[in-house]
Amino acid sequence: LAWTACGLRTVALILNFVVTPNLNFREITALDRLSWWGGETVSVAVGVTNPWTLVGQLSLLVFFVFVVDATVRVWRRGEQRRALVVGGTMILFVVIAAGQPALVIWGLIRAPFFIAFPYLGIVAVMAYELSMDVLRAAKLSADLQDSQQRIRLAAEATRLALWTLDVARNVIWVSPEGRPLYNLPPHEEVTLERFTGTVHPNDRKAAREALESALTGEGRFSAEFRVMLADGTARWITALGRTTFHEDGRALQLRGVSLDITERKRAELEAQQNRNELTHLSRVTMLGELSGSLAHELNQPLAAILSNAQAALRFLARDHADLAEVREILDDIVTQDKRAGEVIHRLRLLLKKGEVQRELLDANEIVLEVMKLVRSDLVNQHVSAETELASHPPAVLGDRVQLQQVLLNLVMNACDAMTAAAPTDRHITVRTDRADVARIGVEVRDHGRGIPEEDLERVFQPFYTTKVNGLGLGLSVCRTIISAHGGSLVARNNEEGGATFYFTLPIEKELGG
Repeated sequence: LAWTACGLRTVALILNFVVTPNLNFREITALDRLSWWGGETVSVAVGVTNPWTLVGQLSLLVFFVFVVDATVRVWRRGEQRRALVVGGTMILFVVIAAGQPALVIWGLIRAPFFIAFPYLGIVAVMAYELSMDVLRAAKLSADLQDSQQRIRLAAEATRLALWTLDVARNVIWVSPEGRPLYNLPPHEEVTLERFTGTVHPNDRKAAREALESALTGEGRFSAEFRVMLADGTARWITALGRTTFHEDGRALQLRGVSLDITERKRAELEAQQNRNELTHLSRVTMLGELSGSLAHELNQPLAAILSNAQAALRFLARDHADLAEVREILDDIVTQDKRAGEVIHRLRLLLKKGEVQRELLDANEIVLEVMKLVRSDLVNQHVSAETELASHPPAVLGDRVQLQQVLLNLVMNACDAMTAAAPTDRHITVRTDRADVARIGVEVRDHGRGIPEEDLERVFQPFYTTKVNGLGLGLSVCRTIISAHGGSLVARNNEEGGATFYFTLPIEKELGG
């Protein structure tokens, strides 16, 4: 519409100089004198209308449509006040400036042309809007200065360095506060090469790659690098920025901030060193726990080996030694030695979270095997033992040596709990039962001193013990083994005195067998 209006108006201007006498009249026949504004006399041309005047009037019509369309667009854009003031005024004045001369030319009214007066109104409205724009620009300038001051104060408070890369000129502007950060002189013009030259050689490649990605990719710049200082030390810098692109995709500017993070890096390095020391301490502690566990678990088979060896020596010291009895003692020594080796192997697997070697087991067989192993210990400590075994219990899936070790620990703990009791009262009961449809239960009951109520759960904590020479690892290892088998181990006091340790194991099909 704008180009059409300008084109038609240009054609009308040319016709105005080509035709005679002008674009509006083919022939002027007279001058009509009119009295106007307080008796003033004005002359008005009277003649034959030139048909080419339609070109000029058509250009004004197109211009009128253009102004209406522009006013509607400004209104829809949300600038209703400007649409009413500027657009409405221009529409009104265009109607007056274009309509009144057309009526005079075609002889419909007798009056002088009023073209200048309406356009003076347009000039006045435009001057008003321009004045308001100047006032708004002045206010925006003041606000901008205030905003820049706040940004500078914030940058100084947070020790931020502001910088802008002009991609076309390959020059970087750095704020005065940021130049010391990069070891740059106060007034030197900084090129990109000069800027990247301050970066530590080992970090330049990563910094350049981050810069190229920001200028050609999504426009975000993020990098951490070291800056070399004059004294040979390095300062850690983190930089963040965003790229401004042209409509055709070319990078125009990269604006960003930098922050000194040297103290944070030092703190991270110290934290890493502390973590390494803690890791080493944890390994040393684990080694101590492993050593304690091995000492605790090996104490029983080694004591049995010593007891059997002493018994064998006593038999051999007799004049007529019973070789069958000595052979049986030696068989027990071999069995205890193999059990000690299995204890070491299985306990290492347990503490290293190795895979448990499971097989189908009969809980009653486990109980009978353990009672055979502790037979001499029970005799030496004057303890009587009784077994109450379930009839044909379902098989469980587990590690034979580990389960034997659990039951052996519980039996020996029961014996130790009755050392203060009279020999006639030292009695333990080992019992198996069907806990429910999914579990087999095994319990060891003694007639000792019992366990304080507040310690019924604490006895399973590592290094907690009620024994004078105890390590406090036996029950902790026992619970770990039972838990690894999918069961549970608990302790409770008996009404008639003493304590009972009870553990359950899932039957074979509950473990996916």
